[in-house]
Amino acid sequence: MAEIVKLTATDGSEVEFENEIKAQGGVKDVYFSTDKTYVVAFYRKPLTPNDKDRVSNIVGTYRERIFNAEGGDYWKSLFAWPTKIVEWEGKTGIVMPFYDKRYFFKGGPFDGKEKEGKWFASAKLRNRFLPADQKGNFLTTLHMCIKIARAVRRLHAAGLAHSDLSYKNVLVDPLTGSACIIDVDSLVVPGKFPPEVLGTPDFIAPEVMQTKTLPLSDPNRALPCINTDKHALAVLIYMYLLNRHPLRGGKVYDVNSEARDEELSMGEKALFIEHPTDSTNRVNVKQLQKNELPQGDPSQLPYTICGPYLKALFDRAFIDGLHDPSKRPSAAEWEVALVKTTDLVQPCQNKGCDSKWFVFDNTKKPSCPFCKTAYKGQLPVLNFYYSPSSGKFMAENYRLMVYDKQTLYMWHANRFVIPNEKTSAEDKKPVGDFHFHNNQWILINRRMDDMYDVTEGKPVPVGGFVPLTDGRQILLTKKEGGRLVMVQLVDN
Repeated sequence: MAEIVKLTATDGSEVEFENEIKAQGGVKDVYFSTDKTYVVAFYRKPLTPNDKDRVSNIVGTYRERIFNAEGGDYWKSLFAWPTKIVEWEGKTGIVMPFYDKRYFFKGGPFDGKEKEGKWFASAKLRNRFLPADQKGNFLTTLHMCIKIARAVRRLHAAGLAHSDLSYKNVLVDPLTGSACIIDVDSLVVPGKFPPEVLGTPDFIAPEVMQTKTLPLSDPNRALPCINTDKHALAVLIYMYLLNRHPLRGGKVYDVNSEARDEELSMGEKALFIEHPTDSTNRVNVKQLQKNELPQGDPSQLPYTICGPYLKALFDRAFIDGLHDPSKRPSAAEWEVALVKTTDLVQPCQNKGCDSKWFVFDNTKKPSCPFCKTAYKGQLPVLNFYYSPSSGKFMAENYRLMVYDKQTLYMWHANRFVIPNEKTSAEDKKPVGDFHFHNNQWILINRRMDDMYDVTEGKPVPVGGFVPLTDGRQILLTKKEGGRLVMVQLVDN
């Protein structure tokens, strides 16, 4: 039985933990509390006065702003945020909540180990080691990416940046579409010198890699900031959805030095492997191992399979903004694009498909890009229109794919309702659902008291339904912000 250590935190509260190191990170040793509800992580090296002050700001001021504000409880599941500071045997420690059990493997070869993101981002690790029942599917992975983008958006809104955003510092659970950002004590705080963290290979922004040999005081040295987070976030999303790295292609920049080649390929000479006009860094498929396929080969699974919204942001992140940080998409833009992409997915009709879902490719003969199964039958597409002024509707570049038993929500019906942490409990309730009934697609109105079938010129009462025939127009709600739907039927 390990010795029980009892301490008083800087806020005056009591902290108890077992005097036995349970885990070790790059700079901290981790101890478990006696009731297993929190951990205490001690820095192995003394903190500088700057870092002590920075961590104190994270535990105090910024934690209060984020978690004690209205809706603050929402963020508790997305961050393992330190709550207290302690001192013990000359070392500084932080108290953090214990990770939720969903972030530990249950069964299989990694039983009990943390679900670090790397297991789900690499084709080799995913295909070689992960049991099928641990992988999740394409839709739950999209949900997981939404949570990551949303959490990063909240950090940036507070003026904070994660100095080492990577799959090492994000716990994920593709089974439930959950994610949790860890190592929050390494955040970059406004007015404080950032922690001396270069970052995790694969996620270091090109400008940081290119200037890493300069002194920290050099004004030309790129340091961790919100713009470097934007690069890391784009890489994370690309890797989770496609299981390969966007910059690791076949081009060799220095045949004599592997270290120099890494510096150039991830820094000054970084080039998107799927660049539309520069093919010099294409993946050399002959160099791939069998367990890296098919994901490792962009010709089999190009980034365009992620749909138009994500494709546009990948272009901005890895073409326009790769060497121009000001052009990189924000976390908020990624969140919106990911949410809209979930509205484009269809269940694959092949029950044996690993991905289970795919993004509709806007063709007359859609098929799952992962298993190549063609869609058979009628496929309704709802094109959304918004009203900039009374009686006038304009295309919104937003659509919803229909499948059996799918639900319609208030954020579909009204463009002023946004699906995020502020969505009310009432707006989270479905307002309608879709069914293939008597050889016909229908939308059942569950809660909208002013849904209107424009084509038939009659209301759709609560509990009633409207058929989804080609060209039919449905006003989902007459309230301000209400959307008009134009039905398009793809028939195979």
